[in-house]
Amino acid sequence: MERVQDGVTPVVGVPGQGDVAEAANGEHLLAAVDRTAPDVVVTDLAMPGLDGTMATRAMLARHPALGVLVLTMHEDDQALFGALRAGARGYLLKDADATEIVRAVFTVAAGDAVCGGAVARRIVDFFTGAHRDFAAQVFPQLTEREQEVLDLVALGLGNHQIDGRLFIAEKTVRNHVSAILDKLHVSDRAAAVARARDAGIGEPRTPPG
Repeated sequence: MERVQDGVTPVVGVPGQGDVAEAANGEHLLAAVDRTAPDVVVTDLAMPGLDGTMATRAMLARHPALGVLVLTMHEDDQALFGALRAGARGYLLKDADATEIVRAVFTVAAGDAVCGGAVARRIVDFFTGAHRDFAAQVFPQLTEREQEVLDLVALGLGNHQIDGRLFIAEKTVRNHVSAILDKLHVSDRAAAVARARDAGIGEPRTPPG
């Protein structure tokens, strides 16, 4: 596979047989995948129209066995966890060399997950407690307590369970939830959960592997 150019998303067929298609935006990517039925897609996140995360979610809804490898310059946590939640099995930064990219394509094609060293460290940090700092970066408009409440809401806990975890009154939990909905500009609890989970918040804290 040739070096990936900015703004071009290769649609890889069987590893070793080269690219079967290329696409310059998310809509063209979906059409190319439907047309060629590849084993692996290598996609950027920043694309016109449908971005890489949304395209990944749409591709996997249509082709659940497809392997998606994200190759991007975006190394922030929001981009990383958004792509992984959408179903990407690999995440590399664009400074990866050709050998690493080809190896990642084979790994994703085999059904395994792969990520670069810097990305792996971010994932470990997240699962070992840095998710609170991550929440503060993603939703800086929330207070520290509201971030804790949102994290527990996204984990599926009800108000009574949350008050037991945080040792606060259930009425206080309701007040925090109301403030969260207002600050995130969402209409209900389910929408807040969706926003949190799209950002990678609210996942079980079990380290990978």
